[in-house]
Amino acid sequence: MITTQDDPRTILAYYTLSSRELKLEQLPAEMAKKAGKYGYVGVTLMGRMAVAENYTRNRSWYADSAERPWKSLGVTRDVASWAVFVEAIDEGAANFCRKYGSIELPEDKLKLFFPMKTIKKLFPVF
Repeated sequence: MITTQDDPRTILAYYTLSSRELKLEQLPAEMAKKAGKYGYVGVTLMGRMAVAENYTRNRSWYADSAERPWKSLGVTRDVASWAVFVEAIDEGAANFCRKYGSIELPEDKLKLFFPMKTIKKLFPVF
């Protein structure tokens, strides 16, 4: 949840993180070859993202919501996660993800993932 220091009871934006898996056959062929031999890869699903209407003009929530899920990178030491997976609500949201290096699933251009290698490049402190 994203709130302000002045009013921590008012939710400005939120998202959820949960575990999910993708079938190797869902991945682009060249990535599936490198992803493993078990038929599936564990991913972190970033879902249920929403922003309060009166807050959508304030773009600082983008930075916060974009940075916090990548902290899931640190958890990969304990819970296997090959990528962060996003199901974009529309083309605008998908373009936002593409700007930071997400890759589309061949089955649907609104289903995207950020391999942990990409996240490590975006956030080298983790």
